[in-house]
Amino acid sequence: MDIQAVMDHLPQRYPFLLLDRVLACRPGESLTAIKNVTMNEPFFQGHFPGRPVMPGVLILEAMAQATGLLAFETAGRRTEDHSIYLLVGVDRARFRRPVGPGDQIVLEVTYRDCRRSMMRFSVDEQVDGALVANAELMCAAKEIKA
Repeated sequence: MDIQAVMDHLPQRYPFLLLDRVLACRPGESLTAIKNVTMNEPFFQGHFPGRPVMPGVLILEAMAQATGLLAFETAGRRTEDHSIYLLVGVDRARFRRPVGPGDQIVLEVTYRDCRRSMMRFSVDEQVDGALVANAELMCAAKEIKA
């Protein structure tokens, strides 16, 4: 799934669109996506001058966007359905090492289950094969007005 297809599924835009490409998607099972981190990211201006580090909350946001994409595909929804997936919970979030300019984050999302219309996922993020963050996320569909 290229960036245009990602944008067709997600409402986020610059500077909050935090996925560049989906490498693999198996609805109801898993999704693999990438985020290329560059020095041009607006958050590096103040986080931190002289030692740029991607904020943990944005690492979680990238996870949320990836889980939203897998939820969208798992439920068989289409862009014309006028719905989005919203983050409703985060459990066991851990940040293992800093992410900075030049890193490529590989997000591995695994579908866990669906309870009362909330989907649950586990997400691992790696840079150069090393785990940088992981968490369990939950999301739910929200209808939007056209």
